[in-house]
Amino acid sequence: MKEINKLPQITIAFWIMKICATILGETAGDLLSMTLHAGYALSSVILLSFFLVTLSIQLFSKKYHPVIYWLVILATSTAGTTMSDFMDRTLNLGYATGSLILVTLLVVTLTIWRLSEKSLSVTNIKSFRGEVFYWIAILFSNTLGTALGDFLSDSSGLGFLGGAFLIGSLLLFIILAYYFTKISHVVLFWLAFILTRPFGATFGDLLTKPTEKGGLNFGTIGSSIVLFAILTILLIISIIKINSIDKQYMQQNSL
Repeated sequence: MKEINKLPQITIAFWIMKICATILGETAGDLLSMTLHAGYALSSVILLSFFLVTLSIQLFSKKYHPVIYWLVILATSTAGTTMSDFMDRTLNLGYATGSLILVTLLVVTLTIWRLSEKSLSVTNIKSFRGEVFYWIAILFSNTLGTALGDFLSDSSGLGFLGGAFLIGSLLLFIILAYYFTKISHVVLFWLAFILTRPFGATFGDLLTKPTEKGGLNFGTIGSSIVLFAILTILLIISIIKINSIDKQYMQQNSL
C-alpha cells in the first residue's frame, strides 16, 4: 500500500519555491500594511485569519496538495512580515527584543514537538499533532526571519544588498555542511528555513524600496505580481510531476 505523505520532499525545487514565497511574503505583506495603508495590526489580523483558513484545509486534507501546502507557506510568510513589523515598530520592541522573543517561541515549540512526538521529521509527519507543531514552528521561523532581515537591512549598516549577500553566504555554508559534515539534517533544515526568510526580506526590500534608500524601486505591486507568477509556474510544474508519479504508481499496481 502506498504511504500517504502530506509534505513535499526537500529538494532544490523546494528551496527555490521557499525563497520565492518568502520574497513574495515580504512584498505582499508590505503591500497590504504600507501601500494600502491597512497598518501592521490590521494586516496581521487579516493575514493570520488567512493562515488559519489555509492551515485548516491543509490539516484535514488526506494527501499532499502542492497548492494548499504552498498557500499555507505563503500565509506564514506574509503574516510573519506584518507580525514582525507590528512587534518591532508599532510596539517599539526593536529588532533585538523582537528576535529574542521569536527565538524563544521557536525553541520552545521545537522542544515540545520533540518531546511529544519523539521526532522533528520535516518530510514524513504521521500525526495530526505533529503537523500542527510543524506549522507553528514554520510561522515562528518566518516571523523571526523577517525581524532578522529588517535588522540587517535597517540597523546593521549592510543595506539590502549587503544583507542579502550575507544571508546567501550563510545558506551556502549550510549547503556545504549538509553534504560534507555529520551535522543533523533536521538542524540544518531549520537553520536554512529561518535564513531563507531574511534572505527573502532583504531581497524583497531591495526590489521594492526607492533608489534613494538603496532599493531598485520596482514597487510592492509590480514585484508581488512577478513573484506570484513565478511561484505559480513552479507550482504547475510540481503538480504535473506529482500527477505523473501517481499515474506510474497506478499503472504498476494494475499489472
